[in-house]
Amino acid sequence: MTYSALRDTALRTGLLIGGLALYGTSMAMMIAGGLGLNPWDVLHQGLENRLPVSFGAVTALTGAVVLLLWIPLRQRPGIGTVANIVVIAVTVDLALTFLPTNSGHLVGSALLVGGVVLNGLATAAYISAGLGAGPRDGLMTGLVARTGMTVRSVRTAIEVTVLATGWLLGGTVGIGTVLYALAIGPLAHMFLQVMPQRWVTIGSGSHSSVGRSVPAERMPTETP
Repeated sequence: MTYSALRDTALRTGLLIGGLALYGTSMAMMIAGGLGLNPWDVLHQGLENRLPVSFGAVTALTGAVVLLLWIPLRQRPGIGTVANIVVIAVTVDLALTFLPTNSGHLVGSALLVGGVVLNGLATAAYISAGLGAGPRDGLMTGLVARTGMTVRSVRTAIEVTVLATGWLLGGTVGIGTVLYALAIGPLAHMFLQVMPQRWVTIGSGSHSSVGRSVPAERMPTETP
């Protein structure tokens, strides 16, 4: 392997692992803020309320179950898919041990805003690595390919389903849920512009984590 190839491998690995670690940290910040979570994390928190396991363990279990749904959809996982499950589960639990809880509205708001911004940066980093989609993103793209429905329709159906289920289980829905939905797309797109783009194709209003241009509406808006 040449020096250039080794350098690229190291950079891509750093972007992937670093991005996923930041993603887990951003999730923990939003949880600690207590003002609302993204749809998948509402589900994760609801399940955590009912199961004798940590939030990180719930994300890993959910990711594994979703990954099984890839089989009939004929989706192929990459290195990033497996790393997604492991790294996020570990870092979200680790970060939660250091963050304050029941800290009041001001600190909660700061944690929410900081978490959403950090999530946008983290999303751009792991996408730029181009090493495979996360389980939940792969489910969405697989359903699009198999059903012929639009990305927007499939994503909306999935997010409404997991959000409603998580809320019924006791997950936190609030202003943070709305803020995340509105801000994550523009934030991730902005941060993508300063990331290495040699392993992904990023056009005007589009990006892909698998090396081809896709509509901007495919940009991840929840746990990857």
